[in-house]
Amino acid sequence: MLVVDDNRDSAEMLALLVQMQGHDTDRAFDGLGALEAVERFRPDVVLLDVGLPGMSGYEVAREIRRRPHLGTPRIVAITGWGQQEDRERALASGCDHHMTKPADPAALERLLGEYAAGRNAASGAL
Repeated sequence: MLVVDDNRDSAEMLALLVQMQGHDTDRAFDGLGALEAVERFRPDVVLLDVGLPGMSGYEVAREIRRRPHLGTPRIVAITGWGQQEDRERALASGCDHHMTKPADPAALERLLGEYAAGRNAASGAL
């Protein structure tokens, strides 16, 4: 699992949360770093802040989807932007889900459990 957030404290806390749930994690703190980490780490899930400096999370999601050799990692937008248009924009950019910060640990654990079980979780907001 790759955690991407330009706020290092937020990235570290989210990574710690998913590690406590039993997931291996890596971290990136900007869009280019996220793309490098996806190439190197090949995560099954990317927890992606969309408000990144330089290259937005939306751009990162689109770029991941343009690289077929990466497979189809699940991309979860985790952002402070929670309006309906923000959710729609995240899904349109290639994200599978949208969660508003602070992410509800129980909802995140449930979603990751669905992904791990191989279920086809419906796209949408949590």
